[in-house]
This record gives sequence, C-alpha cells and structure tokens, in this order.
Amino acid sequence: MLKYPCLVLDHDDTVVQSEATVNFPFFEYILTQWRPGKTVTLQEYVDDCCNLGFANMCRQRYGFTEQEMEDEFLGWQEYIKTRIPLPFPGIEKVIRRQKEEKGLICVVSHSCNQNITRDYTQHFGILPDDIYGWDLPEEKRKPSTFPLESIMEKYSLSPRELLVVDDMKPAWEMASKAGVPIAFAAWGRQQYPKILTEMRRLCDFSFDTPEELEKFLFEA
Repeated sequence: MLKYPCLVLDHDDTVVQSEATVNFPFFEYILTQWRPGKTVTLQEYVDDCCNLGFANMCRQRYGFTEQEMEDEFLGWQEYIKTRIPLPFPGIEKVIRRQKEEKGLICVVSHSCNQNITRDYTQHFGILPDDIYGWDLPEEKRKPSTFPLESIMEKYSLSPRELLVVDDMKPAWEMASKAGVPIAFAAWGRQQYPKILTEMRRLCDFSFDTPEELEKFLFEA
C-alpha cells in the first residue's frame, strides 16, 4: 500500500534542473532589454522567487506592467522550446515507482503545461495524471490552494493522502493552508543555505537527494 496515493510534484528545480540553465538566463536577458542598467544575480533571483514568487518579484522588484508580464511569458514560452532541462538524477525512479504502484503523479508548478508534458514525455516516457501550472489564472496558481483542493475532489482523497514535493516557499504556503504535508526537495537548493534552513524548518519532511525521497516513500 502506498504511503501517499498522490505525489504532488513541483517541476522546476524539483524534477528538472531548469533554473540556472533556462529560466534565469532568459529573465536576465529580459532585464537587459526592458530595464537597461538593471542587473540581477542568480542568488537574488532565487531568493525572490522563493520568498515572493515569480510574478510578485517581477512587479515589486522590477515594476513590470501587466502587458510586460504577458510579453515575458510569451517570450519565455518561445525560449524554452529549444532548451530542454535535464532531470535530477534519481527523480525518474520516484516517478516510475509511484506509477508502477498505481499511485498518482500530479504536477503543481509555475511552468506551463506544454513544457511539463514535453519534459515528462522526453525524459520519462509518461505523462502526469494532472497538471496545474502557469496556464491557470493567477489567482488559481500556487500558493492558492485551488490545485490541491481540485486534486482531492477529483480523486476523492483526504489531505493526508497527498504529499507535496517542492523546493520553494509558495508551495509550503499552499500546502499548509490545505492541511497537506509537504516535503522539501532540498537537492535543488544545496547552494542556498538560507533557503535550506528556512524550508527545513517549515516543511514536514526534507530530503537532500531524490534517493532519500524514494526510500522514504517506498521502503520505510
């Protein structure tokens, strides 16, 4: 019997290594085009995405208008078409074992459906059971509880039958409001001690590698 019938996985820097190789380089490019002279380091980008969320970072730190938010998203969609991030070593086994044991894989992410489905298809040869991504209206994206409530209603699951696995604070906000346990995907945050400390304190569980998560889920 599965410990958690439904795994709710983040995508960027939980399943795939996309932050430093795809998302940050594009955002850095956008700043040079739209805010000449304004710079951002990877550390600043990561900290703001963790504490504010991407959309609030764009508005509060860089004064993006709603039109610029839309244009950034459209440009990013084009950019990622030719840049496919690699998965973290070991995460495929977690996903495959969950599916082999008849469990659910749902993705709640700030990526959009097209690149999530592409990455799963290319790297794992399977698709998630459901995706709640950037394609949703902003008020329904995490940290909104809408994705978790929708999953629980659709599959008749209680909060304790889900486990959120994520590397950022907005997921903790979502999970805590919904009463769903959350595991910190610390493998993508090893170079960020402040995030490591805070997320380990906030989350129910913390795992430094996907192998540790796999053992917890299927062997403990």
